[in-house]
Amino acid sequence: MTAADLPQIPDVDIDSDGVFKYVLIRVHAVPPSGAPAGESKEIVRGYKWAEYHADIYDKVSGEMQKKGYDCVCLGGGRISHQSQDKKIHVYGYSMGYGRAQHSVSTEKIKARYPDYEVTWADDGY
Repeated sequence: MTAADLPQIPDVDIDSDGVFKYVLIRVHAVPPSGAPAGESKEIVRGYKWAEYHADIYDKVSGEMQKKGYDCVCLGGGRISHQSQDKKIHVYGYSMGYGRAQHSVSTEKIKARYPDYEVTWADDGY
């Protein structure tokens, strides 16, 4: 895949309900040897099955590498997704990756869930 295929990667993939860990990941096409890094995009991934933030990053980065992309984890936190109330709250941090830039994650989530109330805070774990 090439940088032209970046838009086909969903910006947000999170579980439909509950409280779970999430990571903010920068994905970019692997440039030819010696070439500067090309286009990139940030994606949000959060799942209840993950015991650690690294579990999510390892799974997603492995999938992206198979498609010819490279990844970098920009940080993590938690998401509280209340689908009944149409509310999502982004907060906290990752012990291993540090705090994600929740404002970036929140904007991507708002675009994916336009009829939700999406908020964020730097407090909490």
